[in-house]
Amino acid sequence: MKFYRFKKRWILSALAVLTGAIVVLSFYVFYFRAPSAFPDSTVVAVSDGKSLSSIASDLKNQNVIRSPFWFVNFVLFLKHERRVVAGEYYFDYPVNVYEVARKLTKGDFNVAQLKTTIPEGSTAFEISNIIKKNYPDFDTQKFLTLAQGKEGFLFPDTYKFGADVQPEKVISILTSTFDKKIQQQDIADAITASGRSVSDVIIMASILEGEARQTRTRQIVAGILWERIRLGIPLQVDTAFRYVNGKTTKDLTLADLKIDSPYNTYLYKGLTPTAISNPGLDSILSAVTPIQTEYLYFLTDDDGNMHYAETLEEHARNKNKYLAN
Repeated sequence: MKFYRFKKRWILSALAVLTGAIVVLSFYVFYFRAPSAFPDSTVVAVSDGKSLSSIASDLKNQNVIRSPFWFVNFVLFLKHERRVVAGEYYFDYPVNVYEVARKLTKGDFNVAQLKTTIPEGSTAFEISNIIKKNYPDFDTQKFLTLAQGKEGFLFPDTYKFGADVQPEKVISILTSTFDKKIQQQDIADAITASGRSVSDVIIMASILEGEARQTRTRQIVAGILWERIRLGIPLQVDTAFRYVNGKTTKDLTLADLKIDSPYNTYLYKGLTPTAISNPGLDSILSAVTPIQTEYLYFLTDDDGNMHYAETLEEHARNKNKYLAN
């Protein structure tokens, strides 16, 4: 009988432990751990003037926490009921609900660690969307309004904007970075030696960003395009259509080439009215260090290889050979 009573108690104890483990595991899985869609590597905005329960609800809707109930209780446990600090929080990786509560009650924004990379050749519109992805409250429309007339002068680089990401601040940082880069001795000397205006150089550089990928090919293309301008031949560059109808080379039709736009370099001679993107230093330097050749035409095949031609007939043969569908 003693054995059976011992066995019964052992089974009951084991069931109690198992039940406890299941409860703990369930709590962790369904309430405590980070949601599977946790917005890591981006910014989570916590609005000012909202109640704790409203903030908890917002965080759940943003997939930051699973349980508003436990978030509220952890905040209360931390004795900071009225000290959830509004602002923009950056999470490097998913964290549990307790850690979210701790960060928000401490005002541990961590936004200074957030890097925003703007690729070379990005347009102002693309830049606004890149920043918006990291900072959900970023006013893209205001940014685009302030960026008017600055296309080409918003330097592409990796930035840490910090917590206060206002359009005015971003514009200031990007344009001041451009000024510093363009004033580097080798760049400044090359522009001066070219005898061309900074504006023309940046416009050409923005075209090179879309037409070539390597330094040497950019320099050869720059030589071709400057020569076409000298001879009064339209540039006929497909990359400029991003400012006409947003299309790329493979999507262009004969009808597109007839669109009446100052950015249509098939119809209008010379450079485009403004830069068509924001070029990097390599393209800027390539624009003022062109390689002179006998070529007047070029094209890029589907593998990214460049093919040059001296005459229109040779260029047509290259098209048939390398771009035939």
